[in-house]
Amino acid sequence: MTTTALIDTIDTPDGPFMILEDDEGRVLSSGWTDAAEALFARLAPKNRPDARAGRSRNGHAVEAFYSGDVRAIDAVPVRQFGTPLQTVSWTELRRIAPGAPITYTELAARSGNARAVRAAASACARNAPALFVPCHRVVNTAGGLAGFAWGIPVKRALLAREAAASSQDSMSA
Repeated sequence: MTTTALIDTIDTPDGPFMILEDDEGRVLSSGWTDAAEALFARLAPKNRPDARAGRSRNGHAVEAFYSGDVRAIDAVPVRQFGTPLQTVSWTELRRIAPGAPITYTELAARSGNARAVRAAASACARNAPALFVPCHRVVNTAGGLAGFAWGIPVKRALLAREAAASSQDSMSA
């Protein structure tokens, strides 16, 4: 991949959040870190662009998310590289409503193969544009928090933030 990208860091209550986005404004990789290497490590070497510091076109969505508009991330364009099953799983992740987490088993079923639970978990593990493709909304069968590249405390905080925002939305409806 010979493209240029920009990298931006946004301060959030969960720590610094970096976005790596291509020249078309599609998020390639993102996460709660201030180390660009951590974002590049989420991409296969052949998919790693040259990057320069700059202002992300999508930083406003992160700021809006943390200000209570948890749906602000829904329309952010992403670009992912994976297998057909991963691609389907990533699409399904974007359909999970904030405040309504599902299990890995449910993600597998929504992705077309209810028995492919490990493949669904693998798709979450290989999800580079974290937050925008909300793999944090997937929990284990017992409802517990398992596996999140950016740490369980961040996953817990994201789920709590979304649950609170969803609760407020339903009370005002």
